[in-house]
Formats: sequence, C-alpha cells, structure tokens
Amino acid sequence: MFYIQTERGVKIAVYDLNPAGRKCLFLVHGWPLDHRMYEYQLNVLPKYDIRCVSIDLRGFGASSAPWGEYSYDEFAYDIYRVIRAMGLRDIYLCGFSMGGAIVIRYMARFREYRIKKLILVGAAAPSFIQREGYSYGITKEQLDQIISNLNADRPQAVVDFGKNFFYNPVSEPFRTWFNSINFDASGIGTIKSAESLGKEDLSNDLKEITVPCGIFHGRHDQVCPYEFALELEKGIKNSKLYTFEQSGHGVFYDEREKFNETLINFINE
Repeated sequence: MFYIQTERGVKIAVYDLNPAGRKCLFLVHGWPLDHRMYEYQLNVLPKYDIRCVSIDLRGFGASSAPWGEYSYDEFAYDIYRVIRAMGLRDIYLCGFSMGGAIVIRYMARFREYRIKKLILVGAAAPSFIQREGYSYGITKEQLDQIISNLNADRPQAVVDFGKNFFYNPVSEPFRTWFNSINFDASGIGTIKSAESLGKEDLSNDLKEITVPCGIFHGRHDQVCPYEFALELEKGIKNSKLYTFEQSGHGVFYDEREKFNETLINFINE
C-alpha cells in the first residue's frame, strides 16, 4: 500500500497487486466500504495475468478523511489523480454501488481518460433516489432517515443498511468481518457521501460513455434495484447487461465464482 497525495494534502491509499499483470483492472469500492470488499476477486484475478489496482476513497479505509467535499466530482478527481500519478493506461475501470456512480462521473468529466472498458457492479445509478420521471430506488425521505440514523448511531445504522445486502446466506463470521469494514470508515466520509447519493443525478453523464461497458447486477438487489441496471443499459450505447439470477446487491460474493468468471471473460474479450 502507498499513498497518492492531492494538492491539498489529502492522502489516497492505493493498493497495486500483481503490477506485472498484462491487463490493468482499477477497482473502486462502494458505500461505506473500502478496497477490502474485493478480497474474493483479489485472491483470484492475478492468476489470470490481471493487475489489480484498488483504492480507498477519501473518507474510507486508510485514506484521509478531510472536512470538505465528498461529491462525485471530487471522488472522480481522486481517481484521475491516481491514474495520472501511476501512469496507468488501457484501464478496465470497475465500480461497485456508489463506486459505480463515481466511475460514471469519471467517464463524463475526464472524457474516458485512459479507460479501455467500464464495468458497473450493482451501480447506484442513474440515481440512487426517486426523482421526477424516475420511480426506482428509495425516496429522499428514506435517505434522510438513514442519514439521521448515521448521526445518532452510525454502527447500528450501518448494520441495518447491510441486512439486505446479500441474497444468499452468509456466515456470522463473514458478516462480522464485512461490517467491520464499514465501521472503519470515517463518520465524515460516511455521512457526507450519503448526502451525495441523494444529490447526484447521472442521467446526462451516461451519454458521454462510448467505451464498451459491462453492467453486472443481481436480480434480487434490494439496495440498487434491478431496474437501475435496465436504465443503465438503455442510457449507455455500447453496453451489455449481465444478470446474476441468484444475487442481491453483493453480487461479487453472492455468486463469486460466476462473477469472477464473467469479469475475466469481459476483460479478455
């Protein structure tokens, strides 16, 4: 692990596994997780000559948690900073949940800078909350209640949020470990990025994506409903939807063998 430092001194934690790999996969985690959510991918993908670069977004994991902006624009800029500093090229950019929304913003803001393919996993997009003409997801009032709960008792709010994360049963030790990743996030980053989930609308950003895009989504997703994926497929020209019939939001673990195989095939196509 090493740090890329921004102009204002914010440190972004970066993890570079198998740097000699022939193809470069750049992994962006979801809310309120960090790079460790991809453990069951990082254990496998390097065997297939894939370099895995993952980060902890600001406010999460080992990265700095500054007071200030936690908008999709700022997160996307951090990704750009890391890619530029490391000199990465021909990247397969993958984002999960809120991370999926952030990489869409990256594609729109930085004109697909050095990206070969885009991978959206259970993406919280085009919008995480319901809006006029968009009836999918939770309401603004429901998100406001989640944020209120975070301010009152963040650990309990995070546990409550994660109850419907997986479709298939997981062991109690696994759930304890997974929750511990969420607990390690900063309060500032958790709350401010949750606020961004309610503010951001990526409908116009989708039009800017021209590289091949794989949309990976669980049929039983109760956090980012399957309708999100259908909207993404309609809005992104060069996209293909991969449906995981026995998965919820945590598709990367619910059907991890199928997920990994599909991801490897998409990268190598």
